[in-house]
Amino acid sequence: MADTAIAPDPDLVGALRALANPMRLQILLWLREPERHFPMDRAIADPAEVGVCVSHLQAKAGLAQSTVSAYMAELQRAGLVRATRVGKWTHYRRDERRIAELVELLGRTL
Repeated sequence: MADTAIAPDPDLVGALRALANPMRLQILLWLREPERHFPMDRAIADPAEVGVCVSHLQAKAGLAQSTVSAYMAELQRAGLVRATRVGKWTHYRRDERRIAELVELLGRTL
C-alpha cells in the first residue's frame, strides 16, 4: 500500500522549531502581556502597538544582545512576531493573527 500521508505545512514546522527553544517560548509569553512584564516608564514607544525594545528583552532574559536578537529573528522568520524600528532600536510584538492561524493549523494537522 502506498504512503499517501501529506507532508506537514512548512510554516507550521518553522513555528514549532522556533517554539522548541524554552527561552524563545518564554519571550513570546512575556510579549503576550508586555505591560505586566516590562518597565513601562522606560519604554520609548507603546509596547502594545509598537512592541518591546530588544534592550528590555535582553535585560529581562539576562542574555547577550546578540543572542536575544538571534532569538527574535527566528521568531520573526516563523511569523510569530513583527519587528518595528524606532530610531536605532528594534521593537518586537506578537503577531496575534498569525499565531491564531498557526494554532488552528496545528489543530487540523494533529
